Amino acid sequence: MDPLTHHTNPFAHDKPFIINAKNYSQYSQYLSPGLVALLVNYPDTFYIPVYPTRRSSSYPDWYYQNMKEITNKPTLTPSGNGIINPIAGTNFPHPSNGLEALWNHITRWRGHFMQRKSTDAVVYPNGKKKLTRLSHEVGHEVYRRDKTSRSSAHILLYYTSRILSPAKLAGNAFLSIDFIDKQDNIRQSWSYDSGQRRVKRLPFVAYDHPAMMSENIRTADDTDMFNGSPERYDWKLIGKKVMYIPYNSYNLSSPDIIYDELLTPFHLEPKHTRFEAHRVWVIEATLKSGEYHIYPRRVFYLDEDSWSIALADQYDQKGNLWRVSMAHLKNHYEMPLVVTGVDVYHDLKTKLYHASGLSNEEKHNGVFSNKMPPPAYFTPSALRSHMK
Repeated sequence: MDPLTHHTNPFAHDKPFIINAKNYSQYSQYLSPGLVALLVNYPDTFYIPVYPTRRSSSYPDWYYQNMKEITNKPTLTPSGNGIINPIAGTNFPHPSNGLEALWNHITRWRGHFMQRKSTDAVVYPNGKKKLTRLSHEVGHEVYRRDKTSRSSAHILLYYTSRILSPAKLAGNAFLSIDFIDKQDNIRQSWSYDSGQRRVKRLPFVAYDHPAMMSENIRTADDTDMFNGSPERYDWKLIGKKVMYIPYNSYNLSSPDIIYDELLTPFHLEPKHTRFEAHRVWVIEATLKSGEYHIYPRRVFYLDEDSWSIALADQYDQKGNLWRVSMAHLKNHYEMPLVVTGVDVYHDLKTKLYHASGLSNEEKHNGVFSNKMPPPAYFTPSALRSHMK
């Protein structure tokens, strides 16, 4: 496949059965509370098309080789807020606790250096949309060295984004550096203001800090379903079970479907989504005594094959389900790797949702195989020069 094109759906001829508000009780053992809530809250419009299971998740050959050649077994730091001897591979293939499973998600293979353009959308109950088009670059430092070499770098990843539209925000940019040991190295972040033409160091952008341009329905650590430091929660490994999760979601990035067709009120147009039965690891995060977060409890459902969080349920201070997040996963078979095509964050109280990573109206879905730039590329001074 030419990476500068959109993916062709390899399972386009599969046929689904439908779960809706009338029959969902027959399938409740396979549904997360969040999916049930969407069925109940939007009975006339939301449904779940369930397709045949296609275990398409795969990694490059060198990734599997890394897994065979481990000499210093990765372990969690005493605080659980980092990894000792991290490898360019699945660090805890047989997790014994919730933190190990979560770290598999945080450190999972997503390419060396990702570059893509995409659109984020906030969709209001009346159908009104607020669109923001962005350019993203993510360098996964833990995978910097190619083939079978491992990285012991203390940096996990670099992230930059730049606003392309609307015009009043165009040129504003953001840089963040995340570390593997989050106890000793907190996230560093900067912003570039195109009006002032200056870079500013930001306060700690993490935890429940509101995510930019999301109408406050998404927190900083909601990004990628969960990112950043896990230190404010106790993590429990509930176990493994079969559930219906978004998977092989090629239609959601198809150039044949425009945003106006996809972004319907309350949720994405269900006919373009795809769910499959997959085994998932279920982990529960409960806020530690003395800590604060707007979500006292969160439950995550991780795809067994890719370690990607596919679903997340987040609860409010009264213990009620508040927000439902979905990562519509797909295999970039040219790499190969499994990443989300579109992340969607639903707020059950305001009935708004935020769709992140739309690429249907872009020339391609992004490039994940470019050579990693040197670390100097991801610095505040470089952020300024990139905007010129």
